[in-house]
Amino acid sequence: MDILEDTISAIATALGVGSIGVIRLSGPESLAITDRLFTGREKPGPDNARKLLYGHILDEKGQVVDEVLAVYMPGPHSYTGEDVCEIQCHGGRQALQEILSLTYRAGARPAEPGEFTKRAFLNGRLDLAEAESVMDIINARSKRALVAANRGHEGGLSRKVKDLRKKLRDLVVQLEAVIDYPEEDIEEVTYDRAIQVLTEGRDAVERLVRQGSTGRILREGLRTAIVGRPNVGKSSLLNSLLQADRAIVSNIPGTTRDVIEEQMTISGIPLVLTDTAGLRDTEDYVEKIGVERSRAALEDAQLALVVLDGSRPLGEEDRALLESLKNRPKLVLVNKADLPLAVDTKALEDACGKKNVIVLSVKTGEGMDQVAHWLQEFVYGEGSDSESSGMTQNARQQRLLETALRSVEDALKGARAHLPYDCLTIDLTEALHDLGEITGEDVPDEIIDEIFAQFCVGK
Repeated sequence: MDILEDTISAIATALGVGSIGVIRLSGPESLAITDRLFTGREKPGPDNARKLLYGHILDEKGQVVDEVLAVYMPGPHSYTGEDVCEIQCHGGRQALQEILSLTYRAGARPAEPGEFTKRAFLNGRLDLAEAESVMDIINARSKRALVAANRGHEGGLSRKVKDLRKKLRDLVVQLEAVIDYPEEDIEEVTYDRAIQVLTEGRDAVERLVRQGSTGRILREGLRTAIVGRPNVGKSSLLNSLLQADRAIVSNIPGTTRDVIEEQMTISGIPLVLTDTAGLRDTEDYVEKIGVERSRAALEDAQLALVVLDGSRPLGEEDRALLESLKNRPKLVLVNKADLPLAVDTKALEDACGKKNVIVLSVKTGEGMDQVAHWLQEFVYGEGSDSESSGMTQNARQQRLLETALRSVEDALKGARAHLPYDCLTIDLTEALHDLGEITGEDVPDEIIDEIFAQFCVGK
C-alpha cells in the first residue's frame, strides 16, 4: 500500500499522565474515522474546518469513552498536507489508548516514527532540511538553540543551499553546452568566469560549515572538561557555574576521584560540563582510575577549562598539562584572585593567547562574567551576532556540506589550472548531488526512511 493512500493514527503528546492528550490522524479517511467516533452538537467537516468542536468519543456499543474536543484540518493546508483530524481528550493513559484503539478499529493504522513529518516532506509541505529541524525544535536545550532550530524549520538553511545549488547548476549547464556543441555559436564560459563562480561557491559552503559547528553546539551542548592538578578549585568552579553544591569541595588534594558530568546553560549556550579528578601521578589505586577517566573525558571534550592556582607558582604538573593542550581549544582560568597572585600571567598570555587567560576568584565571583563572555565569542565567533548566527545542521547535513566543499575546491583548482571543462563538471556534479541530499531534491529512499525513523511516534 502506498504511504500516501492510507490513514495513520498516533498519540501526538508525550507519554505519561497529563491534563490533555492528543490523538492525531492523517490521510484520506481521517475525517470519516473521526465522524464515526465523535458525537456532539456539531460534527467536524468542511463547514467547520479548523474549528474546535466539543463532544464525546463513543465506542462500538455507544458508551462514552471520554469528553473531547475535535478539529478537522483539510489538506493541503495542514501539517502533513493531507486531511488531518486531532482529538483532544483527557491525558490519562487509559483514555488515550482506548481512543487510539478505536481509530485503528475504524480503519486507521498505527503511524510509524516520524511518519507525520515524513508525509509533510513527501507532500511538498517541507523539504528535508526543514523536516529535520522539527526534531531540533523538540530537543532545543536553550532559547538560542530554539531560535536556530526555528530558523532551519523556516527554510534558513534550505534557501542558502538551494541558491548555491542553482548557481553551480547554471555553471554546469554552460560548461556542458560548450562541451556538447563546440561547433555552435555559443558564448564560451571563460575560466575567469568559472573561477569567480567557484570562489563564491566555496566561500558560501565554508560559511555554512562554520555555522554548522555553532549549530551543533546549540543542539547537543558544548562538551567542556574542567581540568587541572588537585586542589586548584575545579569542583568549586563547577559548583559556582551550576549554582549548586554538586561536587564535594575540601582542602584535601584528590577529593574528586571520578568524573562528574552535569548539563547547564550559560548566556544561552548549552554546556555538558565534566569535572575531572586532579591530573597527577598517584599510587592510590582508586584515584589512579579517576585520573585515567579524566584523561579520557578530556580527549572527548571540545573545550578544556584549565584551572590553575593563582596563589602558587606554576608547577611541573601545570606546565605538562598546558603543553599537552597546546593545540587544543582551551580557556586558562587563574583561580584564587582573592589571594596574592604568584602566577606569571604575562607568560601565560604569551603562551596561550591574551584573550584565553582569565584571572578570577570562584570564591568571590570576580571574573565569572568574563567566562560567560569568552564562551559566547568561542561559540559564535568574535563580534558576531549570536541571534543571527548558527544553523542547526545535524551530522548528516554537516558531512554533506564538507564533501560538497571538497568537490567545489577540486573544481576551483581545476579551473585555475585550465583543465578541460568536463573535468570541472565531474567535480561540480558531485557537489550538486551532496547539496541536493541536504534538501531532499536528490536523496535515496533508504536515507529518507532512516532519517524519519529517528523521530518520535506522533511527530
